[in-house]
This record gives sequence, structure tokens and C-alpha cells, in this order.
Amino acid sequence: MGAPFDYSYVFSFLPKLLSTLGVTMLIVAGSLLVGIVAGFLVALPRLYRIPVLNAFSMVYISFFRGTPILIQLFLFYYGLPEILKLVHIDLSRAPVMVFVILTYGLHTGAFMSEMIRASVTAVDRGQVEAAYAMGMKGHQAFLRIVLPQALAIAVPVFSNMVIALLKDTSLAFTLGLMEMTGKAQTLGNITQHFIEAYLALAFIYLVISFTLEKLLLRAERRLMRHEVPESAARKRFRVQEKLSYRRIIAGIRPEKGGAEL
Repeated sequence: MGAPFDYSYVFSFLPKLLSTLGVTMLIVAGSLLVGIVAGFLVALPRLYRIPVLNAFSMVYISFFRGTPILIQLFLFYYGLPEILKLVHIDLSRAPVMVFVILTYGLHTGAFMSEMIRASVTAVDRGQVEAAYAMGMKGHQAFLRIVLPQALAIAVPVFSNMVIALLKDTSLAFTLGLMEMTGKAQTLGNITQHFIEAYLALAFIYLVISFTLEKLLLRAERRLMRHEVPESAARKRFRVQEKLSYRRIIAGIRPEKGGAEL
């Protein structure tokens, strides 16, 4: 059992935990960078249905989405150096951070690829065909028509992904990396005030998650600023459409079983 609860430790632990915030944010930033690159490369074969690469992409996605991130950390940290020894590559002295970012990046890439694929396919194909009809080339249609809309569609999913990644970094301490969760556990072991340490940690995660959510929400609104809201004319059309439908219903004679012509 730990020491009796003392709320003053919560405030004293906050600056000590914040000293390792940079490590946590480095994991998030590095993993997102690796994840975006990996997700884009994995999404392309699925978008263009390249036979062999499409099968590889599906296996990749199934593995990283179907296995716990903790097991993936152990597999990459302990297994990857052993595999690379077969080709005479020594990673025994590589920093733990390399394996952590690589694992989280590839894990994020699996979800990122599905987000990219779903966002691109959600854009109306007719707009792309109209761009071709106007003389645009493939890359021009993608950059000017598809990409802006796909980004706006992807931002809500990307926001959830970033916040989930931030919380998943709490498992990096299992490999001995001193990030915020590892620091909280160390402070709890030293002082025996575990509840206070984890309350301070939860508060920091909550503030960061809330801040990221608001920033990404602002980015989503900025990307959606060109979307045309429902106009008054469109609303009047809907009202008239309902009234016309009611007139048709009212014009149906029960005895004849049809509308009066």
C-alpha cells in the first residue's frame, strides 16, 4: 500500500512530469511523420488496385490493426535486431527511441492508410471527370480538386488518431524510455504517492488532448470554409417540395386507388 493521500504532491509532481513532456511529444511527432509516409505508400496500391502490392498492403494493415501495440513494441525492440543480424546489421546500440518511433509510426501508418483511402474515395468522381474535361492533368486534378476535399474529410479522423497516439505513448516506458508515464511511475515508487502521481499525469494528458482537439477543430473549419452552406433558396425549395408531396397525397382518392389526373 502507498502513503496516505496528500494533494500537495499533485502540484509538486506537475513540473517534474512536464520535464519529460518533450520526450512524449517527440514520440508523437516522429510517429506521425513515419505514419503519414507509410500510410500514403500503403494506401496507393489499394487505391489503384495493384495486384501484388495490394495484397501486401492488406497484410500490413491487418497485422498492425489486429495486434496490440504493446506486443508490437516488444517484437520490434527484441526481434528486429535479431533479424537484421542475419544481414550483418547491428542495432544492439541503437537508442530505444528509434524502436519506439518506428513501432508507433508503422502502427499509425496502418490506420493512416485507411483514412487516406477513405477520404480520397469519398470525393465525388464526377468532379474529377469534370476536371479532366476542362483539360486538367491527373496530378492537377488531384492537387486542386481531390486533395483539398480529402483533407477536410480526413481531419476529424486524423484528430482522433493523434489523440489516441498521444495516449498510446504511455506504453513506451515498458522499454525503459523515460517519458511522462515512466516518470510518474518512478515518482510513485520513490515517494509511495502513486495516486497523486497518476492524477497529475492524467491532468497533463487531459490538457494536451483538449488543446490538440481545439487546434485540429480550427484546422477542420478552415479547410471547410469553402463549403457552401445551405442557402435560403434551397430551404424554400425543400418546403415547396414537401407541400407538393402533401398535395399529391391529398389528391389520391381512396375509392379509385390513385391520383386524380
